[in-house]
Amino acid sequence: MIEILAALIVLSIIAAVIAVATPNILHAVISLGAVGFLLAIAFLFLGAPDVAIVQIGVEIISLVILVRATIGRKVEATPPRAGVIGTVVGVTLVGVMALFGVRVFNHFPAFGSSVMERFADAPSAAYLNTGLAETGAPNIVTAVLLDFRAFDTLGEATVLFCAVLGVVTVLRRKAKVDADKEDQS
Repeated sequence: MIEILAALIVLSIIAAVIAVATPNILHAVISLGAVGFLLAIAFLFLGAPDVAIVQIGVEIISLVILVRATIGRKVEATPPRAGVIGTVVGVTLVGVMALFGVRVFNHFPAFGSSVMERFADAPSAAYLNTGLAETGAPNIVTAVLLDFRAFDTLGEATVLFCAVLGVVTVLRRKAKVDADKEDQS
């Protein structure tokens, strides 16, 4: 299981590097989508299907929007920049981050150990013990999302709504500009 997760993370990193390094915008968008889908698969292996479903939904929507925004436009490839100092700095930063990641990974608890076993006053224990009595919701996930953390959920929904509204506004404005150009022709 750990090997599969490591392979997914390595593939995600490779796709992210391709997304940053490729001069073709469409290839970068597709690579970015691959990163998101690989992370969704990793969430499934980690036992977080709810996060994986949200990740897949966000990836599909953002991929459609980004592909739509890049196809049909005259996008010139950026000329590759070669610089020894930039390469050395980049490799050094990646190396330091990798060492930091390995060090943090070594301090993780055993896979599958519960938070409630490590911390006696974990919020999850309080939610499970008092959730039904305080909220009346038999599903503890619903109780946490809509009662204990209702403002957080409202904030997340507001951010998502504003992001979608912004994308629709930008795409609609581009469509109006294109329609006005066709009318003038």
